Amino acid sequence: MNDIRHNVERHRFEATIGGRLAVLDYQENGNRIVFTHTEVPSELRGQGFGGALAKVALDYAAQQQLQVIPACSFIAAYVARNSQYEHLLAASM
Repeated sequence: MNDIRHNVERHRFEATIGGRLAVLDYQENGNRIVFTHTEVPSELRGQGFGGALAKVALDYAAQQQLQVIPACSFIAAYVARNSQYEHLLAASM
Protein backbone atom coordinates (compact mmCIF):
# COMPACT_ATOMS: atom_id res chain seq x y z
CA MET A 1 0.00 0.00 0.00
CA ASN A 2 1.21 3.46 -0.80
CA ASP A 3 1.24 6.07 1.93
CA ILE A 4 -2.05 7.53 3.06
CA ARG A 5 -2.49 11.10 1.87
CA HIS A 6 -4.62 13.86 3.35
CA ASN A 7 -6.35 15.41 0.36
CA VAL A 8 -7.46 18.70 1.93
CA GLU A 9 -9.10 19.99 -1.27
CA ARG A 10 -11.35 16.93 -1.54
CA HIS A 11 -11.90 16.61 2.23
CA ARG A 12 -10.70 13.05 2.48
CA PHE A 13 -7.88 10.72 3.38
CA GLU A 14 -6.90 8.42 0.55
CA ALA A 15 -4.60 5.54 -0.28
CA THR A 16 -3.84 3.81 -3.55
CA ILE A 17 -3.52 0.03 -3.31
CA GLY A 18 -2.64 -1.86 -6.47
CA GLY A 19 -3.99 0.97 -8.58
CA ARG A 20 -7.28 1.08 -6.64
CA LEU A 21 -8.32 4.04 -4.47
CA ALA A 22 -9.54 3.71 -0.88
CA VAL A 23 -10.95 6.83 0.78
CA LEU A 24 -12.28 8.18 4.05
CA ASP A 25 -14.42 11.29 3.49
CA TYR A 26 -15.00 13.98 6.08
CA GLN A 27 -16.46 17.42 6.70
CA GLU A 28 -14.86 19.90 9.07
CA ASN A 29 -17.02 22.42 10.88
CA GLY A 30 -15.33 24.63 13.44
CA ASN A 31 -13.77 22.39 16.08
CA ARG A 32 -15.59 19.28 14.83
CA ILE A 33 -14.84 16.76 12.14
CA VAL A 34 -17.57 14.51 10.79
CA PHE A 35 -16.32 11.29 9.21
CA THR A 36 -19.01 10.61 6.63
CA HIS A 37 -17.91 7.63 4.54
CA THR A 38 -15.16 5.04 4.23
CA GLU A 39 -14.80 3.19 0.95
CA VAL A 40 -12.37 0.37 0.24
CA PRO A 41 -12.66 -1.53 -3.06
CA SER A 42 -14.50 -4.80 -2.44
CA GLU A 43 -11.57 -6.98 -3.49
CA LEU A 44 -9.36 -5.28 -0.88
CA ARG A 45 -11.74 -5.40 2.08
CA GLY A 46 -10.73 -7.29 5.20
CA GLN A 47 -7.03 -6.56 4.72
CA GLY A 48 -6.71 -3.64 7.14
CA PHE A 49 -6.81 -0.78 4.64
CA GLY A 50 -9.93 0.79 6.14
CA GLY A 51 -8.39 0.57 9.60
CA ALA A 52 -5.22 2.24 8.35
CA LEU A 53 -7.29 5.11 6.92
CA ALA A 54 -9.25 5.38 10.18
CA LYS A 55 -6.08 5.52 12.29
CA VAL A 56 -4.52 8.28 10.20
CA ALA A 57 -7.77 10.28 10.17
CA LEU A 58 -8.33 9.94 13.92
CA ASP A 59 -4.71 10.83 14.64
CA TYR A 60 -5.22 13.95 12.50
CA ALA A 61 -8.32 14.84 14.54
CA ALA A 62 -6.35 14.43 17.76
CA GLN A 63 -3.45 16.56 16.49
CA GLN A 64 -5.85 19.30 15.39
CA GLN A 65 -7.84 19.03 18.66
CA LEU A 66 -11.04 18.31 16.77
CA GLN A 67 -14.09 16.62 18.23
CA VAL A 68 -15.10 13.59 16.18
CA ILE A 69 -18.57 12.77 14.95
CA PRO A 70 -18.47 9.24 13.46
CA ALA A 71 -21.37 9.46 10.98
CA CYS A 72 -19.72 6.59 9.12
CA SER A 73 -20.53 3.22 10.73
CA PHE A 74 -17.01 1.93 9.95
CA ILE A 75 -15.42 4.78 11.94
CA ALA A 76 -17.89 4.31 14.81
CA ALA A 77 -16.98 0.61 14.98
CA TYR A 78 -13.26 1.39 14.73
CA VAL A 79 -13.46 3.78 17.68
CA ALA A 80 -15.44 1.20 19.66
CA ARG A 81 -12.62 -1.32 19.07
CA ASN A 82 -9.83 1.20 19.73
CA SER A 83 -10.64 2.91 23.01
CA GLN A 84 -7.66 5.28 22.77
CA TYR A 85 -9.81 7.37 20.40
CA GLU A 86 -12.97 7.50 22.54
CA HIS A 87 -11.95 10.80 24.14
CA LEU A 88 -12.17 12.43 20.69
CA LEU A 89 -15.90 11.80 20.35
CA ALA A 90 -18.08 14.90 20.48
CA ALA A 91 -20.19 15.02 23.63
CA SER A 92 -23.42 15.65 21.72
CA MET A 93 -23.88 14.28 18.23
